Amino acid sequence: MTNPTLDEIERTLKDSGGENRPAAAAYTPAAVALILRRDASEVSILFIERSPHDGDPWSGDLGFPGGKVEAGDAGPRAAAERETREELGVDLASARLLGRLADIEGAHLPIRVSCFVYGVTGALSLHPGGEVRDAFWVSLEALCDPARHVTAPVRFGGEPFERPAIILPVSGKPVLWGITYRLVMQFLALLGKARG
Repeated sequence: MTNPTLDEIERTLKDSGGENRPAAAAYTPAAVALILRRDASEVSILFIERSPHDGDPWSGDLGFPGGKVEAGDAGPRAAAERETREELGVDLASARLLGRLADIEGAHLPIRVSCFVYGVTGALSLHPGGEVRDAFWVSLEALCDPARHVTAPVRFGGEPFERPAIILPVSGKPVLWGITYRLVMQFLALLGKARG
């Protein structure tokens, strides 16, 4: 199901029954926005490339807009929307909330990430702020291409690892791995099940 309608995606997410619970005290709650754009020919996902910053464990990595749930946020969804405004200048109030994925926990840091899925049609004006080096769209078709799925060398906290990853069709970008990779794979698996 590489070119589903937003209605089909919404039904799939509603029927997925993913478990979402408050983060345990040992985990920092965070939230991200997986933003889909549907046009006449395809569905694409919006990715960001984080700006390099000393002390930031995700410095220079690819991801979705998002961050920690702060005390002033009404919850994880509000945090995802606030972070998207801050990082990209995009107000998701006009976007269609399609659902959410099951929360996941970080493999290297005690963080629990909630992922909210939004759908937009047509152009979306992006204005990356200081935390974001670049923002770009990748089609579901490219993300589903088995030739792009690899095991790649990556670094986290100065340590080298070999991890499952996706080579995105955008020149000069690092591989997609880690939490965002796991969320993308969860999303693609749900779409595959919906296709039956």
